[in-house]
Amino acid sequence: MTGYEMFWPIVAHAVLVFILYCLLGLRRSAVVKAGKAESHQFRENRDEPAESLVVRNNLANQFELPVLFYAVSIILFITQADNLPAVILAWIFVVSRYAHSYVHVTSNNLRYRSPLFTLGFLALFGMFAWLVIWMALS
Repeated sequence: MTGYEMFWPIVAHAVLVFILYCLLGLRRSAVVKAGKAESHQFRENRDEPAESLVVRNNLANQFELPVLFYAVSIILFITQADNLPAVILAWIFVVSRYAHSYVHVTSNNLRYRSPLFTLGFLALFGMFAWLVIWMALS
């Protein structure tokens, strides 16, 4: 390992957040132009049309579980436990977040969304488990 592999999944997740902010702006602009909402409705996030609401909700999701992802990624790097298993788990987490977001902002079908969330959750749990094992054995 060259030393920075643990940070590429973090960068990839940040890109997802930027994409979602852009999508939220586009969707909100579209619903205002279509007459389904007025721009002042977004100030307090009340009565937001479903087209933009799902993006807003998904964006909020990116600041829940991913906060733990950022923390464990940095701790794995600091403790030098950022080896291949840790990096693979980090990429699984990030790819699952992309897939979960795609389903959330398109069909919003829980049949697909829920397993994708669970996959990411388990990958994140695995990262913490790996950290605990690493620290216990060090």
